[in-house]
Amino acid sequence: MDIFAHGLWAGAGYKALNRKYGTKLNVKIAAFWGIFPDIFAFSIPLTWMTVQLLLGNIQTSDFSHHPAVGEPPAQDTLWIFALANSLYSISHSAVVFFAVFFGVWFILKRPVWELGGWLLHILIDVPTHTYQFFPTPVFWPLSGITFSGIAWSEPWFMFLNYGMLLVMYLFLMRKKKTA
Repeated sequence: MDIFAHGLWAGAGYKALNRKYGTKLNVKIAAFWGIFPDIFAFSIPLTWMTVQLLLGNIQTSDFSHHPAVGEPPAQDTLWIFALANSLYSISHSAVVFFAVFFGVWFILKRPVWELGGWLLHILIDVPTHTYQFFPTPVFWPLSGITFSGIAWSEPWFMFLNYGMLLVMYLFLMRKKKTA
């Protein structure tokens, strides 16, 4: 799923939790953790490629590849693609998420529930990525198994996804009826 939708779903989920259970979870922090896996995986590679393009050290053709190859990008073209794939595996792994979640809990002596936005991101990506576009390595490093789902970039899916987000936010914005 695209990064904006991840942040919106995490925000909506935490807003709904606060509303239903009367909790005071930080919706903005949860939304940040909802986009964190993509920021972690793609910020360094995107920044490097942008700087190199601006300096004229590489051309856009340097990171294009035959469409049959698909995504993730072939790791044997530029070293930055191998880095992006490695960072993607780390940030899109439920194994890594739980290690970090319980590590933070151990250090702070309390759970930081807003980190769940990260787990939500992973769980949403599993069915919304295909083998051709960054399949989600949910069990990495224990297993390389991935699943091929619906391509989140399909226009019908984008329409459905953002339509559902609109309905969710309209629902959350309506005033709570008093009993």
